[in-house]
Amino acid sequence: MQKIAQGAEAKLFQDREDIIKQRFQKEYRHPLIDNLLRKQRTRRESRILEKLAAANFPSPRISDFDDKNMEIRMDMIEGSLIRDVLHEKHAEFSREIGKRIAQLHNKDIIHGDLTTSNMILAKETNKINLIDFGLSFVSEKIEDKAVDIHLLRQALESKHHTISDDCFSNAVKAYTENALNGTAVLERLQKVEVRGRHKSRK
Repeated sequence: MQKIAQGAEAKLFQDREDIIKQRFQKEYRHPLIDNLLRKQRTRRESRILEKLAAANFPSPRISDFDDKNMEIRMDMIEGSLIRDVLHEKHAEFSREIGKRIAQLHNKDIIHGDLTTSNMILAKETNKINLIDFGLSFVSEKIEDKAVDIHLLRQALESKHHTISDDCFSNAVKAYTENALNGTAVLERLQKVEVRGRHKSRK
């Protein structure tokens, strides 16, 4: 296996045509608590990936998981990170991103880390796939969906500031057209962003 990436919670390894995600131990946590958290998060991410596969949602397909070794084995999606290609067709890509998020939220799945680094334009299908569901969870709450959209805005402003407004506008339009509770989510988004501005002033 070849290590290809490491985040705050997990390491990624490539094993032929598979990706293995391995949650590593955090030394600052009590071993029993650390073990429980990693096991819960591994199981939760695995269940969400299985749910997405059943819905034919463009995301990695899980082939196995091991909650003793805190590992998930999934297929590797070849393609380009949206982070690197968004500028090429930013309006078109942004609309597809909005549609993908709506499809997630219609299944009551909150991604939790909607950055363009967690989106891949798949070489085989030319579709945008969402990846890294390590912070994802299931929720029917309008608030949680609004926060998810807010995270997308923050990610666009941080990494793609010259086109962020147009990207977000296109994403929101597509989201509203495809989300079951799109209008309610966007109304709540305004309140979420007002709270955020108040916090930043303190």
